[in-house]
Amino acid sequence: MKSSSKIALVTGGSRGIGKNIALKIAEKGLDVILTYHSKKEAAEQVVKQIEELGQKAVAFQLDTSEIASFSSFFKRISMYLNENYRVAKFDYLINNAGTGIYKPFLETTEADFDDMMNIHLKGVYFLTQHAVDQINDGGGIINISSGLVRVTIPGSSAYASMKGGIDVFTRFLAKELSSKKIRANVVAPGAVGTDFGGGANKDNEERRQKISSNTALGRVGEPEDIGGVVAFLCTEDAAWINGQRIEATGGLML
Repeated sequence: MKSSSKIALVTGGSRGIGKNIALKIAEKGLDVILTYHSKKEAAEQVVKQIEELGQKAVAFQLDTSEIASFSSFFKRISMYLNENYRVAKFDYLINNAGTGIYKPFLETTEADFDDMMNIHLKGVYFLTQHAVDQINDGGGIINISSGLVRVTIPGSSAYASMKGGIDVFTRFLAKELSSKKIRANVVAPGAVGTDFGGGANKDNEERRQKISSNTALGRVGEPEDIGGVVAFLCTEDAAWINGQRIEATGGLML
């Protein structure tokens, strides 16, 4: 049966920042399609939480570095939309899925670099390219970048380089998709306490203290600090925000 709810696709929505994005979007009254890489049970738990909020949700497996899989993935999305909404398109794409490494530049291997590129830049580029035909005119794209693009902390050169590419890519999206009135923006989190990159921001107390002392608000970020910012960009209140980079870092390295 057709629903009046708008629909958002969130990649990497089973845990961490992606989970909170999915939940905050649902709180805004949107239905959610989320993807997971390997944590199926965690993704299904997020679906259940969204349904408890009164919105529809579904989880699909996706490896965002496997570009050859994107065509079949979006066919599955199309089938789901037709069966459950009698529509062919959704409204918002949130490119959140990712992983990280903390490795000095001189120790970063070509395989490390390729992993970061395939997941964070090449994968996002071509996933978005595949998605555009299924995004409603007037919809939006939100890419998740990183505060490390602006703040140089040794050990993240490959990851941060890809996120810098995402910042540039987003500006081009905003310009080139303007005929469809599709807005494109970046949200750049600071250091957030999740299991991302081995969980150092969550479990390494020395690292947490260092981050806190260099953050104006005096603490490490949490997923709850990011999801609401992304959810806001999926509303009409953000209709005039386009091609922008929004930092959510608590004032890191001001």
